[in-house]
Amino acid sequence: AAFCGQFSVPVPFFLRFSGGEDSSFGFDSEGGGDSGFSFDSGGGEDSSSDSWDSWGSDDFGFDSGGGFASSGNLSVEIGGSVSAGITGFVDDWSQASKTTLGDIFSGTLDLSANSSNADAFIKLNIKPDFDSAASSIKIDEAYLRFYLGDFDIEAGVRKLTWGKADSMGPLDVINPLDYSDLSGMSDPLSMKIARPLIHLSYNIGSFTKAEAVFVPWFTGHSFDTTGRFQPAQLKELSEMVAQFQIQNQSFKIITPDTKSIDYAQAGARFTTTIGSIDLGIQYYYGLLPRPAAVIKTQQPPPYIMPVSLTYVYNWFNQIGVDYAQVIAGFNVRAEFAANFTDDMKGDKADVYNPFLSWSLGFDRDIVWGINLNLQGSGTIRLFNDKISDKLLDFDIEADTHASTSRITANISKKFLRDELELKAALVWGIEDKDILIMPALVWTIGDVALELSGGIFAGDEDGELGQYRDNSFVYAGIKYSF
Repeated sequence: AAFCGQFSVPVPFFLRFSGGEDSSFGFDSEGGGDSGFSFDSGGGEDSSSDSWDSWGSDDFGFDSGGGFASSGNLSVEIGGSVSAGITGFVDDWSQASKTTLGDIFSGTLDLSANSSNADAFIKLNIKPDFDSAASSIKIDEAYLRFYLGDFDIEAGVRKLTWGKADSMGPLDVINPLDYSDLSGMSDPLSMKIARPLIHLSYNIGSFTKAEAVFVPWFTGHSFDTTGRFQPAQLKELSEMVAQFQIQNQSFKIITPDTKSIDYAQAGARFTTTIGSIDLGIQYYYGLLPRPAAVIKTQQPPPYIMPVSLTYVYNWFNQIGVDYAQVIAGFNVRAEFAANFTDDMKGDKADVYNPFLSWSLGFDRDIVWGINLNLQGSGTIRLFNDKISDKLLDFDIEADTHASTSRITANISKKFLRDELELKAALVWGIEDKDILIMPALVWTIGDVALELSGGIFAGDEDGELGQYRDNSFVYAGIKYSF
């Protein structure tokens, strides 16, 4: 008699598929945690923004535009930017027919309205889409904030930063990331996918704050599904599914409907200052942004018949702490989190093991006006000895590193009355043995910035960054901010 079984796809990156016009696969590195590799020279929650730095939780980019006052206590501000630039990938230059220069034009429009007890924010991204009927204007963020004494209430579509790490640390778990175009990794905030949420905060005196967040539904990371930044593991899974569909024409791909209250997430955070030390503690209950890909099989003799592939998202509880302090001129920041999944014994093939995640870094002006921002981050998988490497067990974490470690660095120097800036960002994946280097030269004249930059991917082709070593690029552009 036939019987049914199931196994989990043993790939080192997680995968996600969602239906509809915006269907995409998502993936992330092994080890459960999001060991992101974006760049930032700011200070976590209090950092400021430019084209290379992430925004802090209280900076929404509306302060650069000119405003005008209306009647009463209401004021409205309009700002934004217009950019024109070309991106050339070095690997294409040998064949003129393959060479593309990107979308050339992009822009942002920032609107804010402020009154005595409420604020409203809308940020729009403008980018022509020449290949489809999709709108060229997309909402990046849109939300309201109400002030009720010491209470602040925010509701809408937001990018909310938690934690003090400089580059998307382990406590920054609310927003998924868009990895579909890694040539834009120099702007970490733009990689965040805004989520519908309700955010409450209560100020306890001048230096202490309690926060809570509720996210009514879920989405995972987004990745390139067909282009030059399609992960190798995603391509391999797609080829595997194609073979399954040949073997069994009724083979099904099942994706959960995550746009429901069943996938609601929530968290709480408490921050305070004691002397010169900033401390924070938080709890978050949600879903890892990468699912397990579970394939159900039917086994009539003499072979195994694949029946369906189901993407299953893993719930997790996170307890984390963060710390910041100036020590001998070094702005030191650290985060640590324990992440508990439903596999507390480490023996479930389709559930990611519990893991620890951490980050430690600093920024400082060193010599001759050179600023250095350095950060290490990583994950450590628990119960690693329970991971099965048997072929037919198909453990989703088989053949992956028990720990991941990454070093990120930003170094910059300004010249000519701060109009000319030379900077470089570096990411080094220690276990993956790969690297990304992104140098840039930016000349700012008033509201106009001219930029010449690039990205060099190198290292082991099996690494998260090294697999894109044929995607090194050069960018030249001009940007007007208003």
